[in-house]
Amino acid sequence: MNFIEATGLTKTYSPKNASPVHALDGLDLGVPRGTVTALLGPNGAGKTTAVKVLTTLIRPDSGSATIGGVDVLKHPERIRPSIGVSGQYAAVDENLTGFENLDMVGRLYHLGAKQSRVRAKELIDLFDLTEAQNRPVKGFSGGMRRRIDLAGALVTRPEVLFLDEPTTGLDPRSRLGMWDIIGSLVGEGTTVLLTTQYLEEADQLADSISVIDFGKVIARGTSDELKASSGGQRVEVNLVSDLDSQRALEVLRRFGSADPTVSDDGRALTVSADDGPAALQRILAELAGLDVRLYDAGMRRPTLDEVFLRLTGHVASEDQDDAKEHRQAKEKVS
Repeated sequence: MNFIEATGLTKTYSPKNASPVHALDGLDLGVPRGTVTALLGPNGAGKTTAVKVLTTLIRPDSGSATIGGVDVLKHPERIRPSIGVSGQYAAVDENLTGFENLDMVGRLYHLGAKQSRVRAKELIDLFDLTEAQNRPVKGFSGGMRRRIDLAGALVTRPEVLFLDEPTTGLDPRSRLGMWDIIGSLVGEGTTVLLTTQYLEEADQLADSISVIDFGKVIARGTSDELKASSGGQRVEVNLVSDLDSQRALEVLRRFGSADPTVSDDGRALTVSADDGPAALQRILAELAGLDVRLYDAGMRRPTLDEVFLRLTGHVASEDQDDAKEHRQAKEKVS
């Protein structure tokens, strides 16, 4: 039995003078205890709305959801003490210090003054914020803000942790640090539902991935399974001269599993291959025999956009105007 279970969740926003926004359209989801499930999708796909339903912040129009066997809609008061939530934007008081923020969260949860201070100190140490604990949060970097926000979600030692795009906007070093922390929490038995736009993040953290688009899950599986569904691997070659483009194209066609793509300048060619290493070796041998000069060549796995293009017919990045319209629609009805 899944620790988190959602069935047929729907949620539609109906702003004035605008078309309805179907944020959730029959979403089904299951998360086993002590694992990480990633909701992977573009902006506006419904990831955040799903998290808001499961964390009792909004009610769906229809469908059901349970956490640990407790009905989220019927007994939200029983759900809230057992969950921690870290949203897309750090929910911290900028005028308080890092320590004061965590102490305040503990008091809001009625831990008592002494226990709140003890827990705040534990989390300051865990998140490597000792040197900054007495500084106002308004002077924190983006990575430090995210850490203090995640620490706040852990004050009550929740069984379930909801992370809504926890590393968006972070630099690579800060992102790696967050991944380490999340991995440690899961190792201690925490169940995590993670939303992200980054296949790399889901690849690093998730035991299972549910791809969500237009408010419903359209594919689920491990990272390897999803990548395999998009054509396995990619072989890329970069030519010294575009005059060799046609000959290289013919070679890639023979060893690829689909038609190659060619860059606008004709010098970068990419082809899907079921057995990437073998295809790369054969392609390089053929090109060498034809005296086609290369700047470089290599193999990679599908990108997030390629996975989405394969599954949905469109890339993962959402048009800026569409994203803005979606946000405005939700703001009008909130």
